[in-house]
Amino acid sequence: MLSNLNTFLTDRLGDLGPLLLIGGLGIVLIVIALPTLLKKKPDEFARIRMQRTDAGAAEGKAAVLRRAEKTDKLEKFATFLEPQNAEQLSAARLKMLRAGYRSKNAVRMFHFTQFILGIGFLTLGLIYALVTSLTSGVEVSTQSLILWTIVPGAMGYYLPQYWVNSRLTKRQTEIVQGFPDALDMMLVCVEAGQSLDQSIIRVARETKAGYPALAEEFDMVSNEVKAGKERVMVLKDMSERVGIADVSSFVTTLVQSATFGTSIAEALRVYSAEMRDKRVMRAEEKANKLPTKLTLGTMLFCVPALLIILIGPSLFGIATAFGGG
Repeated sequence: MLSNLNTFLTDRLGDLGPLLLIGGLGIVLIVIALPTLLKKKPDEFARIRMQRTDAGAAEGKAAVLRRAEKTDKLEKFATFLEPQNAEQLSAARLKMLRAGYRSKNAVRMFHFTQFILGIGFLTLGLIYALVTSLTSGVEVSTQSLILWTIVPGAMGYYLPQYWVNSRLTKRQTEIVQGFPDALDMMLVCVEAGQSLDQSIIRVARETKAGYPALAEEFDMVSNEVKAGKERVMVLKDMSERVGIADVSSFVTTLVQSATFGTSIAEALRVYSAEMRDKRVMRAEEKANKLPTKLTLGTMLFCVPALLIILIGPSLFGIATAFGGG
């Protein structure tokens, strides 16, 4: 019976038929066994905290329970979906914060998405290769099988990482572009008599339409200050959370101004002027890079057409003269 099964698999799937069958069964067994192995008992203290709600707030209680239930589904697999090293976990959370994902389970969701997309794309590629082999009747080579399975699996695994990196870059670019305008507006508010906290709230409200990422950061700063956290610590947290040199310099300027008792308006005036100059320098740098980038396009598209126009008639005349002779 085993020899007949081996012959059938070899005829259908090639020499790697038994190995593919064993690998597929292994993946299925791993997926089935993971929930059992990684099952985590619910925290009794968390359950008590969820139940501490007012008797009259039935809708609020239901919403809290729904959110907790969604979170617990991933908390059961926290040992599998999160780095166990504290430094790696902190770096992953910081990266997700800089990309704009502020939820508590953002790191777990990221690794869960990587796992699901990697396994899903690999399974789809394997199914496509098997269906193609069965329908066409042609044996799939080992190279084609690897191409249709490993490559989609790798693409599915690295797709969330590419998405997070692109979102992080886009968000930082938006903050850098809107920061000089926000500083100018903050300077106007401070010189008009508002405090620094009130000016931050006003800037967050006014920049929400054009630069929502920057407005979100200023909103978080104002909320943390309202909650009673020290302003210096709030500003330093903002600098670390954003990860941009201009914001770090701005935070250092405000901290030094508060430490030495100098005028915040004067510090903002000097720093906003520097930010405007830096924005002009960035624009000039991009303009100076433009001729170099256009050189390749000019050589590929303009020079051949120009040569045809200039040398084409002469070549045609020479060919006609030799042909007539």
